[in-house]
Amino acid sequence: MTAEESGSEHAQNARVRCMLDKGYRKLRWKIIAATLCFSLIPLFVLGSTIYYQFRESYTEKILQNLRTLAENRRNAIDLFLDERVSQLTTLAYTQRYGQLQDEQYLEKVFTLMQMRSKSFIDLGIIDQDGNHVAYSGPYKLKGLNYRNEEWFNEVMLRGVYISDVFMGFRKFPHFIMSVMRREGDRSWILRATIDTKIFEALVKEAQVGEKGDAFVINKENILQTTPRFSGTLHSKAPYPKYSPSTNTRVEALKANGGQKLLATTSFKNKEWLLVVQEDPTVELLPLFHALNMAIMLVIGGILLITTGAVLVSRAILQQLIRADREKAILDASLMQSSKMAALGKMAAGIAHEVNNPLAVIKEKVGWVKDLLVEEDIAKSKNFTEFQDAMTKVEYHVERAKKVIHRLLGFARRMEPVEEKVNINKILSETIGFLENDARYKNIEIKTDFSEKLPETISDSSQIQQVFLNILNNAVDAIGKDGEIQIRTSSVLKDKAKGYTPFEFQQEGLRDQEIEVCISDNGPGIPHETLQRIFDPFFTTKAVGRGTGLGLAISYSIVEKLGGRIMVASEPGKGATFTIFFPVRGE
Repeated sequence: MTAEESGSEHAQNARVRCMLDKGYRKLRWKIIAATLCFSLIPLFVLGSTIYYQFRESYTEKILQNLRTLAENRRNAIDLFLDERVSQLTTLAYTQRYGQLQDEQYLEKVFTLMQMRSKSFIDLGIIDQDGNHVAYSGPYKLKGLNYRNEEWFNEVMLRGVYISDVFMGFRKFPHFIMSVMRREGDRSWILRATIDTKIFEALVKEAQVGEKGDAFVINKENILQTTPRFSGTLHSKAPYPKYSPSTNTRVEALKANGGQKLLATTSFKNKEWLLVVQEDPTVELLPLFHALNMAIMLVIGGILLITTGAVLVSRAILQQLIRADREKAILDASLMQSSKMAALGKMAAGIAHEVNNPLAVIKEKVGWVKDLLVEEDIAKSKNFTEFQDAMTKVEYHVERAKKVIHRLLGFARRMEPVEEKVNINKILSETIGFLENDARYKNIEIKTDFSEKLPETISDSSQIQQVFLNILNNAVDAIGKDGEIQIRTSSVLKDKAKGYTPFEFQQEGLRDQEIEVCISDNGPGIPHETLQRIFDPFFTTKAVGRGTGLGLAISYSIVEKLGGRIMVASEPGKGATFTIFFPVRGE
């Protein structure tokens, strides 16, 4: 190609690239414009109506959420109380009074209860006269008499009783659960104290926000838990008044100089009222800012959609550009493949044309040697030189034939040559081809060849090509400062079959195989690449540095020779190629 033609081609390529870039830019702006058009119009409509929809529904939603919160917390507390009553009832009706009177036995029972639930503080046995006959807990309550206590009379009357929070003999706020059992002509009470800290924690889980509150009052409006902001335990609650209604009430009322949103609900097994309070100035604040929110939403939506349109258009264009580049690479690979095919045909033609003269030369050399023997030339002083010359001619003819043989091997149109081969010897010769390059790149090639490796019938030149492709790839992958390990061994077919994904069933395949492992400590092969490594034209090398045919050809050669090839790799841990050749005899 002349300089003028080369310049013309470069100018044409530049014009093509310019046209492609201009087309990409137009397509990108079309994508952005279409995205904005079909996205912003609905956004403006949404922004204009969101305030009105929000104003109508938000208040009702807050009240409904408050109702749900109160009912869920009430159900959780009811479940807590029911579970503790069930524990005491089960214990009372599965144990005898005589057993529980023994404080050591009672201590064991209480320990088992604590393992299931940490909510009990102590456990005691009280006889029908109110005497505390056995106790397990941190206080000195044994011997006290509860006959005049309100809770004692209630549990003797009802059988099961949960008290209000009171001071009692402990002189600190607590509430108890009691179960009465009749055993023959004797009645006795199993009593346990509930940890008020755990109970208050259950109630306070209903507190929402910085100004939310939750507390429990009894039927006299006495606080059973400590409020967050106003009032103290055992003081009278200023609001609301106790109502035994089974339905949850949600209302807004003025209290303590401000407006409150209240949800009140009664418990199932106790005349208590759960009160959940929220501050409307906090909870309804989004309602007051709904219009501003709508405006900000529209502005934010515009920015978001615009940014999204730009990013999406960029991603689409990148995909298109990547697809175009991959197509260009594929075209180049196909062109390279065509060139290689044409070169192979030419090589096969040259080999065919040269083989005939070589055969004639060999024949004539043999004839000349016969003449030297038959004629009376042996007496000539130059007889030895004649013989040496003919021997050298034969040697170089054989050498030329080997070159032609390799040329035919390059052409890929030859059938495998059946000959006895030594895999160790082929590997050593192949390593010799790469020693200088490996030494220059400071790559050490280590070998571990089996001395008992059997010979096999195969094609040495094609096997060498497989090894050369794999070793060249290993050297390229390492780059500099690395190590390649080559190991050979003889394995049984069923042993190898267990760790290779490729299987070929061919006639003549014996139970014994030759295993060749070639490992490197390079960067390794990613998993997604590993699945395609033997695909034709697949390469991770830069454009112009690889055709993606080496491993595909190697795979084809090994398969044609009746063997198998596999690869294993992890990123950062190098790669290992394992090739199996069948052991065949003559």
